[in-house]
Amino acid sequence: PKLLPNCRKLLRTSDVRKTIKEIFSISKTPCSTGLAWLTQDITCLTEFFSSLMKVNFVRLRLNVVSTDSCRKPHVDAISGRLICTYRGTGTQYGFSADGGDPKSFLTTPTGSPILFRGTLWPENPFLGLLHRSPPIEGSGETRFVLVIDPIIDPENEE
Repeated sequence: PKLLPNCRKLLRTSDVRKTIKEIFSISKTPCSTGLAWLTQDITCLTEFFSSLMKVNFVRLRLNVVSTDSCRKPHVDAISGRLICTYRGTGTQYGFSADGGDPKSFLTTPTGSPILFRGTLWPENPFLGLLHRSPPIEGSGETRFVLVIDPIIDPENEE
């Protein structure tokens, strides 16, 4: 986990592969077939998601997580989000009929991407699907998570 990057980048979809390579190089992640696969997977997921969301820019985050950040069930204040956990327990999700916390959660398999609709989705009401990071604090587990958000207007983003 010490050689995995923590970063947040707003970038043009066409620059993803180059940017990912730079990010891993800066974090001194050793070159390997695993890193080549990871770079390719992140690139493919970004291209798929940007095509699906019809955007040319994305906010890409790579996070090393060993705490209970984002542990409360929620819907993000964005139009949509792709999350893929490459190391550790995957993102959890559950259904809430009344707007409260789900009674149970399912866990996305490690290495599998999942798409979530946010509160800014342009059509259809809230369907009750909430997600959270799994509670891992104190367990010794470290997660490595990719998060991709669509960016419509990069000039007005932070």
